[in-house]
Amino acid sequence: MYQKTVIYKNEMNEKTMSFLKRYVKRVIGNPPGVCPIAVQLSFLQSAHSQTCGKCVPCRDGLGEVEIMLQKIMEGKATSKTLDDMIELCHMIEDTADCAIGYEAARVVLESIELFKDEYMSHINNHRCLPDVGQKVPCISYCPAHVDIPNYVALIGEHRYADAINCIRLDNPFPTACAFICEHPCEEKCRRDLLDSPINIRGLKKFAVDQISADQVKVPECNVTTGKKVAVIGGGPSGLTAAYYLSLMGHKVTVFEEKEHLGGMLYYGIPNYRLPKDRLDQDIAAILSTGNIEIKYNTNIPDDISMDTVRSEYDAVYISIGAQAGKTVNVPGSDADGVYSAVEMLGEIGRGNIPDYTGKRVVVVGGGNVAMDASRSAVRCNAEEVTVIYRRRQVDMTALPSEIQGAIEEGVELLTLNAPVSISVDKKNKVKGFRMQPQIISLYRNGQPGVTKANAEEREIPCEVVLMAIGQDIVSGPFKEYNVDDKRKTFKTESTARVPGYENVFAGGDCVFGPATVIKAIGAGKVAAINIDNYLGYHHKILGAIDYPEPKANDRTHIGRVHLTDRSARERRKNFDPVENGMTYDEAMQECRKCLRCDHFGCGVVEGGRI
Repeated sequence: MYQKTVIYKNEMNEKTMSFLKRYVKRVIGNPPGVCPIAVQLSFLQSAHSQTCGKCVPCRDGLGEVEIMLQKIMEGKATSKTLDDMIELCHMIEDTADCAIGYEAARVVLESIELFKDEYMSHINNHRCLPDVGQKVPCISYCPAHVDIPNYVALIGEHRYADAINCIRLDNPFPTACAFICEHPCEEKCRRDLLDSPINIRGLKKFAVDQISADQVKVPECNVTTGKKVAVIGGGPSGLTAAYYLSLMGHKVTVFEEKEHLGGMLYYGIPNYRLPKDRLDQDIAAILSTGNIEIKYNTNIPDDISMDTVRSEYDAVYISIGAQAGKTVNVPGSDADGVYSAVEMLGEIGRGNIPDYTGKRVVVVGGGNVAMDASRSAVRCNAEEVTVIYRRRQVDMTALPSEIQGAIEEGVELLTLNAPVSISVDKKNKVKGFRMQPQIISLYRNGQPGVTKANAEEREIPCEVVLMAIGQDIVSGPFKEYNVDDKRKTFKTESTARVPGYENVFAGGDCVFGPATVIKAIGAGKVAAINIDNYLGYHHKILGAIDYPEPKANDRTHIGRVHLTDRSARERRKNFDPVENGMTYDEAMQECRKCLRCDHFGCGVVEGGRI
């Protein structure tokens, strides 16, 4: 009897913990515009319903928390109610016998910490915060707030040029994002309630494959204002700001340090992921507005001082990105054969392909740069390629598709191994990489940490080490413009203005740190709007699109169309694009799956549109 009871409890705990993990994620990652207290209450009720009834803190305590939370949500509580609820949750967390009680109480405490402003608004103002209200999930989760339902509808009507211009209303890089966007829009797609999220990025790629972006005419510019804006950095954020400022009627000069526009899109992402000629289509369309002048091979402030730029232009936008590579400070890191993965990818972008024939390559890191570097090393004829990462594979920040692609191409992953040193020969050339095995450990900041395992160090032979542990911001030359000494990022106001400098704005990776391309694009768009307002205008982009009428929802359960890749044995031999596009039938099927949340059940699209 005792044995059966133990087995039952173990099974219950496993199911309970699985439920609670989903519970925590849903409370913290509640849909945009939804009251987090309402979400918290619904899942607290779910947790309470699973209590076995034997434990008083869980059985009765969670019920009391539920009553107090209900009062807060309805605007009938006081600050004392919140204090009492916090005290009760701490008691439940300390005394409950199982995870149902103590984890549920812990999540309530976490939600109070995360959404303190929301709780206080319910208590003091008896209502939600002003920004709480139903929003379209895919649009809300896109950093550029692209009108996804309408461009999907346009693709379904075979109006590919209009679909591209619909995207351009908020994102002037439809082609680049069709290839490499991390598509956060798909995370909250409500189609997932029926079967699976729509392949939004795949549909975008289908559209730009039907007609190239540079063949689709951009909107007409507004009347020339006579205002001049300088953009420092020709990456995705800088070019986005330049594009919208140009369409608003301002004259824009882009100061680009290198010989080609695109920033890390051009110099950091290999051709097999984003072909250079396809990126050039987006850039050509941006420049076709006619109000943009490019000054290549011009470094600010070395070639032209910031004082000169500020005096000659009505506004300045700093978007220098994060284009330098970081390194691991271990013995041997200065040896011949140790390189920055970012710099290696930059050289490949310039057409300087390294020859790794017969060489064993180690890549240190677990992000997209590490995957790009390792897969590029394979294409540079490396004999072996090994990725060293100190956490687990599930903890890697690279896209799962990039990790899978690397494994298919023969890259070996050695996870749970931390760098120790790089072995060198008498000529200071790399001959091996030494690492210390790790074990998964206590949770820190929401994810499990790692600690040194009780195991001997290991060494693998290699001739090349590529450091891919992150990107750095070269903001030193601009340090007087409110640069954080530690993070090397610019401090800005909510309007993207640099404090203390009336006409200087900053955005992109140099403000929030290395992030995704679509986030940089969103920052450039916001900066353009704020600069336009600073210059005394409130322009709208010209060129209305006649959108098709929404069709009735097709709720038939249909599987998701996944994009396929070329065979690994073929693609690993060259830098040709690896991803196949959708067929016509696949694209039309995905378009029919859209539930048109912008018209049915979620409210209309509001705000964010220029």
